[in-house]
Amino acid sequence: MSSLQIGAESKPRFEFRSFGQQFDAAHQRMARLSVPVPEAVWERHSDEVYILSRTNDVNNTKIRNGKMDIKTYIQSVDGLEQWNPLMKGEFPMAREMLVDEVVPAFQVDLRLPQQDAFTLDEFLDLVRAHPELQSVRVHKQRFGYMVNDTLCEYGLVLINGARVATINSESTEIEAIKKTIADVGLEGVENINYLQAIKRVIGMIDRPLAN
Repeated sequence: MSSLQIGAESKPRFEFRSFGQQFDAAHQRMARLSVPVPEAVWERHSDEVYILSRTNDVNNTKIRNGKMDIKTYIQSVDGLEQWNPLMKGEFPMAREMLVDEVVPAFQVDLRLPQQDAFTLDEFLDLVRAHPELQSVRVHKQRFGYMVNDTLCEYGLVLINGARVATINSESTEIEAIKKTIADVGLEGVENINYLQAIKRVIGMIDRPLAN
């Protein structure tokens, strides 16, 4: 039995992830090398909204099914990134929570109207009106695997309709991720997280993806 369970809460994991036009060869090897995984993660679809800030590259803010999830960057070790949950919240959301926990993550001056709570649409209207913020619609089609006891996935992602591919390996064990990267043929490929990838696709950062 694997010590790292898909979907389970654990100590903060390290992650390698990249984005590009295709990772077909690496995906094929990942699928071949994977041990059997639960049917629930064979293929998953989700629609999410990411909130991007020109002044923030350390807090990853996304909304899925009316719930906000913010993760914050902790450190990089051997080119692998470690992220920690910062907050989780649900809409409608109290003004106090937005002021104390959400807005500071964007690292911009965002003034909220005087009302007790905000629906998701009300909050997104404020985001869209701010010159340093941008909401981005992201559809994910993800295929889950497990290689070398690391959680892996290959995904097809629509970022405001632009289609890109992503591939990743994550674990609490750095050496296991490095072995997986080598085994599936991803050595030398740039580690690009969701925050960076979306910014590159929408032109907020002037850099290409991995391929």
